[in-house]
Amino acid sequence: MKVQSKITKVLQHMAHTHEQMARILDAERHVAVRMSQIVHDLPDADPDFGGFSGLVESSGQVNKNIIAYLNAIADLEEAMAEGVGRVIKELNGQEEE
Repeated sequence: MKVQSKITKVLQHMAHTHEQMARILDAERHVAVRMSQIVHDLPDADPDFGGFSGLVESSGQVNKNIIAYLNAIADLEEAMAEGVGRVIKELNGQEEE
């Protein structure tokens, strides 16, 4: 099997993996957006959501989801950069041969 064919197959697998990761991130984004909309709709004064501790806990959950989403985006970008970097190194190695 030619090296070019192997590289093509690796790129196809990487593209499929990145597509699946992007779908997961999109789903997480929808959850984070919806939760931020809910928080935005909360009244500014005298909320009755289980007292102050309940409100703080809910806000903390929203913050955790947003942070998880942003971390997932960073992980996706890092994975994509590593994959593309490996392919570029392999292609550069082929050109030298």
